[in-house]
Amino acid sequence: MDRKKLVAPALIVAAGLAIVVGSIAIADPSRESKPTTQPEMKLPPGWTEADMQACVRAGTPGKMHEHLAKSVGEWRGQTTMWMVPDAEPTKGECTSTVKSILDGRYTKIKMSGQGCDMGPYEGLGIYGFDNVSQKFVSVWIDNHSTGIMNGVGAMSEDGKTITWEFTVNCPITQKPTVLREIETITGPDTKTLEMFATDHKSGKEFKMMTIKLTKKEGDARTSRR
Repeated sequence: MDRKKLVAPALIVAAGLAIVVGSIAIADPSRESKPTTQPEMKLPPGWTEADMQACVRAGTPGKMHEHLAKSVGEWRGQTTMWMVPDAEPTKGECTSTVKSILDGRYTKIKMSGQGCDMGPYEGLGIYGFDNVSQKFVSVWIDNHSTGIMNGVGAMSEDGKTITWEFTVNCPITQKPTVLREIETITGPDTKTLEMFATDHKSGKEFKMMTIKLTKKEGDARTSRR
């Protein structure tokens, strides 16, 4: 879900519910021979066991979180951007660092790049999979905007593509707009990001950015183990 976006905006983080189902016992030399017990977990007033289990399932990482974790590592990218339809593209380079956070529930992506007409780019994103909505979720911020871009994504049946829809306020129309992004796995250690926007003059969608990403060699070997 790698990295990302040489375009102004970003995303909003979905809050999670933490459920503590146990306690940590600290050894006491004078009581080592005595059995230790954990306090019985009490349900909040009005809750059923099913309510508690639903919360536990909502906060437990699964296969989709493992899919996101495959992107952990260092990436280098080649960027191509179009500010308006049919314009000459601006090309540049970027680097993306992906880390797993909060016990594998999310990935954090930090991106930097050159080549954009607005100057050097720095962006930061959080990516996850919401067990309740059964959708990928994302939030993105960068140094070319003051807003937060929120994304929701769905995976293709073959598991190679995630199609995202990011909501952001357009600085020209002063209204919310949607950016569509297609994240495609093209090889064991390569992926492509394509972003599409709506032209504010014609109202038609056009491709505004392509990033071709390759994982750094050492991280690529690790991801294939």
